[in-house]
Amino acid sequence: MSFLLPKLGCKGEVDQAIKSVAEKVLVLRFGRDNDAVCLQLDDILAKTAHDLSKMAVIYLVDVDKVPVYTQYFDISYIPSTVFFFNGQHMKVDYGSPDHTKFVGSFKTKQDFIDLIEVIYRGAMRGKLIVRSPIDPNNIPKYDLLYQGI
Repeated sequence: MSFLLPKLGCKGEVDQAIKSVAEKVLVLRFGRDNDAVCLQLDDILAKTAHDLSKMAVIYLVDVDKVPVYTQYFDISYIPSTVFFFNGQHMKVDYGSPDHTKFVGSFKTKQDFIDLIEVIYRGAMRGKLIVRSPIDPNNIPKYDLLYQGI
């Protein structure tokens, strides 16, 4: 399903997407095209892209092609999904220690749609962090790995 969504292949393209997407949530999926969990997430993103087209723009980013952002967002697990609004990094409280990204795949299309709606509404009110509407049982559990400490 990763062939249905646009890809960003270098740092310049990611920078341009962050700067140019206005009044919509920018969704960046960091991962690899041949990873099984990434393909599962890409399927959900592709199926919801049209429904969310008024609220969100979705891009796929290969972690191997953009190591600057992979390191900047501390992406040690793939897939990881990062959200922006008008060039501002949007944080989401998932009930986990990391609010900067969603790690893993969403369980259902509705979970992703609900999350985008909450981020969009919060961002329109000027919030930089919102509370996740996803059921905590549907959020993948993982341990944070701090590299280089």
